[in-house]
Amino acid sequence: MNLQEIIDGLSLTVRTSPLEFSAINPSGGYTSDLLSCVMSGAPKGGIWVTLQSHVNIVAVAALLDLCAIIVTEDSQPDQMTLDKANEEGITILTTPHPTFYIVGKLWEYGIRN
Repeated sequence: MNLQEIIDGLSLTVRTSPLEFSAINPSGGYTSDLLSCVMSGAPKGGIWVTLQSHVNIVAVAALLDLCAIIVTEDSQPDQMTLDKANEEGITILTTPHPTFYIVGKLWEYGIRN
């Protein structure tokens, strides 16, 4: 399943500059709100699901070459975070749904690593 299908299926809001999302195939997924856990466990090219929305999420995602961050529970990144994400080529998506719901749907979509 490509990132565009995930965005459409979960009705995610794209908060950063649009990319060719249909050409991006996530390698897996990871969920945590602790940056140190994400740095040690998230797969390269994966999707990170978190309720964190501060600028440090961009640094972690760029370090790990993640394909997207899904920010849950209506947490909204500020403009500085979005600007940094655009600069680093990191896609930030938001949703009002809780993390548990999003992770369950990603599992249904076959994102299981």
